[in-house]
Amino acid sequence: MPHKLVFATNNHHKLEEVAAKIGSAFTLLTLDDIGCTEDIAETGKSFEENASLKSKYVSAHYDYNCFGDDSGLEIDALNGEPGIFSARYAGTHGDHTANIEKVLNQMQGTENRKARFRTVISLIWNGAEYFFEGKIEGSIRGELSGAGGFGYDPIFQPDGYDITFAEMSLDEKNKISHRGKAVENLVEFLKQQ
Repeated sequence: MPHKLVFATNNHHKLEEVAAKIGSAFTLLTLDDIGCTEDIAETGKSFEENASLKSKYVSAHYDYNCFGDDSGLEIDALNGEPGIFSARYAGTHGDHTANIEKVLNQMQGTENRKARFRTVISLIWNGAEYFFEGKIEGSIRGELSGAGGFGYDPIFQPDGYDITFAEMSLDEKNKISHRGKAVENLVEFLKQQ
Protein backbone atom coordinates (compact mmCIF):
# COMPACT_ATOMS: atom_id res chain seq x y z
CA MET A 1 0.00 0.00 0.00
CA PRO A 2 1.61 3.30 -1.04
CA HIS A 3 2.25 5.92 1.63
CA LYS A 4 0.06 9.00 1.48
CA LEU A 5 2.00 12.20 0.99
CA VAL A 6 0.48 15.65 0.64
CA PHE A 7 1.91 18.15 -1.81
CA ALA A 8 0.79 21.52 -0.43
CA THR A 9 -0.47 22.87 -3.75
CA ASN A 10 -3.47 23.00 -6.03
CA ASN A 11 -1.30 24.00 -9.00
CA HIS A 12 -1.94 21.21 -11.50
CA HIS A 13 1.13 22.05 -13.60
CA LYS A 14 3.35 21.54 -10.55
CA LEU A 15 1.44 18.40 -9.57
CA GLU A 16 1.97 16.84 -13.02
CA GLU A 17 5.69 17.55 -12.91
CA VAL A 18 6.09 16.14 -9.40
CA ALA A 19 3.84 13.09 -9.86
CA ALA A 20 5.90 12.08 -12.91
CA LYS A 21 9.03 12.01 -10.70
CA ILE A 22 7.57 10.43 -7.55
CA GLY A 23 6.05 7.41 -9.26
CA SER A 24 3.88 4.79 -7.54
CA ALA A 25 5.61 4.43 -4.17
CA PHE A 26 3.45 7.27 -2.81
CA THR A 27 -0.12 8.37 -3.25
CA LEU A 28 0.27 12.08 -3.89
CA LEU A 29 -2.53 14.19 -2.45
CA THR A 30 -3.24 17.88 -3.09
CA LEU A 31 -4.71 20.45 -0.72
CA ASP A 32 -8.10 19.86 -2.39
CA ASP A 33 -7.79 16.11 -1.74
CA ILE A 34 -7.48 16.65 2.02
CA GLY A 35 -10.15 19.36 2.17
CA CYS A 36 -7.73 22.21 2.84
CA THR A 37 -9.38 25.29 1.38
CA GLU A 38 -7.27 27.84 3.26
CA ASP A 39 -5.04 30.09 1.21
CA ILE A 40 -1.71 29.49 2.95
CA ALA A 41 -0.07 32.91 2.82
CA GLU A 42 3.49 33.08 1.49
CA THR A 43 4.71 35.73 3.92
CA GLY A 44 8.31 34.49 4.12
CA LYS A 45 11.32 36.45 2.92
CA SER A 46 12.93 33.49 1.12
CA PHE A 47 11.99 30.39 -0.86
CA GLU A 48 12.89 28.31 2.21
CA GLU A 49 10.54 30.24 4.50
CA ASN A 50 7.62 30.12 2.06
CA ALA A 51 8.01 26.37 1.44
CA SER A 52 8.21 25.77 5.18
CA LEU A 53 5.05 27.79 5.89
CA LYS A 54 3.07 25.51 3.58
CA SER A 55 4.40 22.15 4.81
CA LYS A 56 4.16 23.12 8.49
CA TYR A 57 0.59 24.39 8.08
CA VAL A 58 -0.64 21.14 6.53
CA SER A 59 1.28 18.99 8.99
CA ALA A 60 -0.08 20.91 11.99
CA HIS A 61 -3.70 21.13 10.84
CA TYR A 62 -4.20 17.87 8.91
CA ASP A 63 -1.64 15.49 10.43
CA TYR A 64 -0.12 14.26 7.16
CA ASN A 65 3.45 13.91 6.02
CA CYS A 66 3.64 16.82 3.64
CA PHE A 67 5.90 18.87 1.44
CA GLY A 68 5.55 22.39 0.16
CA ASP A 69 7.66 24.16 -2.39
CA ASP A 70 8.46 27.64 -3.44
CA SER A 71 10.08 28.45 -6.74
CA GLY A 72 11.03 31.45 -8.71
CA LEU A 73 13.09 33.08 -11.36
CA GLU A 74 16.18 35.05 -10.33
CA ILE A 75 17.59 37.43 -12.95
CA ASP A 76 21.09 38.79 -12.36
CA ALA A 77 20.50 42.12 -14.14
CA LEU A 78 17.40 42.71 -11.95
CA ASN A 79 19.27 42.02 -8.68
CA GLY A 80 17.66 38.60 -8.28
CA GLU A 81 14.13 39.74 -9.07
CA PRO A 82 11.42 38.58 -9.45
CA GLY A 83 12.58 35.94 -6.89
CA ILE A 84 9.93 35.11 -4.28
CA PHE A 85 7.52 37.44 -6.09
CA SER A 86 7.75 35.50 -9.38
CA ALA A 87 4.07 34.47 -9.45
CA ARG A 88 2.83 37.99 -8.70
CA TYR A 89 5.62 40.14 -10.14
CA ALA A 90 3.29 42.36 -12.20
CA GLY A 91 0.77 42.64 -9.35
CA THR A 92 -1.83 39.92 -9.95
CA HIS A 93 -0.99 36.39 -8.74
CA GLY A 94 -0.63 33.98 -11.66
CA ASP A 95 -0.90 36.53 -14.50
CA HIS A 96 1.90 34.91 -16.53
CA THR A 97 1.50 37.23 -19.52
CA ALA A 98 1.81 40.40 -17.43
CA ASN A 99 4.76 38.95 -15.47
CA ILE A 100 6.64 38.11 -18.67
CA GLU A 101 5.90 41.55 -20.15
CA LYS A 102 7.25 43.23 -17.02
CA VAL A 103 10.48 41.21 -17.15
CA LEU A 104 10.98 41.86 -20.87
CA ASN A 105 10.30 45.59 -20.43
CA GLN A 106 12.76 45.87 -17.55
CA MET A 107 15.43 44.02 -19.51
CA GLN A 108 15.23 46.05 -22.72
CA GLY A 109 18.74 47.00 -23.77
CA THR A 110 20.31 44.79 -21.07
CA GLU A 111 23.22 42.67 -22.26
CA ASN A 112 23.48 40.50 -19.14
CA ARG A 113 20.66 37.99 -19.66
CA LYS A 114 21.85 35.46 -17.05
CA ALA A 115 19.12 33.96 -14.87
CA ARG A 116 18.21 30.86 -12.95
CA PHE A 117 15.13 29.06 -11.75
CA ARG A 118 15.29 27.87 -8.13
CA THR A 119 13.01 25.53 -6.21
CA VAL A 120 13.17 24.80 -2.49
CA ILE A 121 11.10 21.98 -1.01
CA SER A 122 10.29 21.72 2.69
CA LEU A 123 9.28 18.21 3.74
CA ILE A 124 7.70 17.45 7.10
CA TRP A 125 8.31 13.74 7.56
CA ASN A 126 7.27 12.13 10.84
CA GLY A 127 7.49 15.50 12.58
CA ALA A 128 10.96 16.53 11.34
CA GLU A 129 11.66 19.09 8.61
CA TYR A 130 14.02 18.49 5.70
CA PHE A 131 14.94 20.84 2.83
CA PHE A 132 15.76 19.98 -0.78
CA GLU A 133 16.86 22.42 -3.47
CA GLY A 134 17.17 22.41 -7.22
CA LYS A 135 18.26 25.06 -9.67
CA ILE A 136 19.00 25.49 -13.33
CA GLU A 137 21.07 28.23 -14.89
CA GLY A 138 20.06 29.85 -18.14
CA SER A 139 19.25 33.14 -19.81
CA ILE A 140 16.27 35.32 -20.62
CA ARG A 141 15.27 35.50 -24.26
CA GLY A 142 14.19 38.83 -25.74
CA GLU A 143 10.92 37.38 -27.01
CA LEU A 144 8.54 34.51 -26.25
CA SER A 145 9.15 31.14 -27.85
CA GLY A 146 7.11 27.95 -27.47
CA ALA A 147 3.60 27.08 -26.31
CA GLY A 148 4.26 24.51 -23.57
CA GLY A 149 5.01 24.85 -19.89
CA PHE A 150 3.78 27.73 -17.77
CA GLY A 151 4.99 30.87 -16.04
CA TYR A 152 8.24 32.22 -17.46
CA ASP A 153 8.95 29.09 -19.53
CA PRO A 154 8.54 30.87 -22.93
CA ILE A 155 11.43 33.28 -22.18
CA PHE A 156 13.79 31.00 -20.19
CA GLN A 157 16.48 29.21 -22.19
CA PRO A 158 18.48 26.73 -20.07
CA ASP A 159 22.26 26.73 -20.51
CA GLY A 160 23.38 24.22 -23.13
CA TYR A 161 20.10 24.36 -25.07
CA ASP A 162 18.93 26.49 -27.97
CA ILE A 163 15.24 26.19 -27.03
CA THR A 164 13.15 27.50 -24.12
CA PHE A 165 11.41 25.44 -21.45
CA ALA A 166 8.15 26.15 -23.32
CA GLU A 167 9.55 24.39 -26.41
CA MET A 168 10.42 21.20 -24.47
CA SER A 169 8.17 18.25 -23.73
CA LEU A 170 7.21 17.80 -20.07
CA ASP A 171 9.57 14.82 -19.95
CA GLU A 172 12.51 16.81 -21.36
CA LYS A 173 11.89 19.72 -18.99
CA ASN A 174 11.52 17.41 -15.97
CA LYS A 175 14.95 15.90 -16.62
CA ILE A 176 16.73 19.23 -16.20
CA SER A 177 14.36 21.63 -14.42
CA HIS A 178 14.85 23.20 -11.00
CA ARG A 179 11.71 21.51 -9.68
CA GLY A 180 12.76 18.22 -11.24
CA LYS A 181 16.14 18.37 -9.46
CA ALA A 182 14.59 19.32 -6.11
CA VAL A 183 12.04 16.51 -6.44
CA GLU A 184 14.80 14.01 -7.32
CA ASN A 185 16.53 14.95 -4.07
CA LEU A 186 13.23 14.54 -2.22
CA VAL A 187 12.58 11.14 -3.86
CA GLU A 188 16.08 9.91 -2.97
CA PHE A 189 15.37 10.80 0.67
CA LEU A 190 11.92 9.14 0.64
CA LYS A 191 13.33 5.90 -0.83
CA GLN A 192 15.49 5.54 2.24
CA GLN A 193 12.55 5.85 4.68
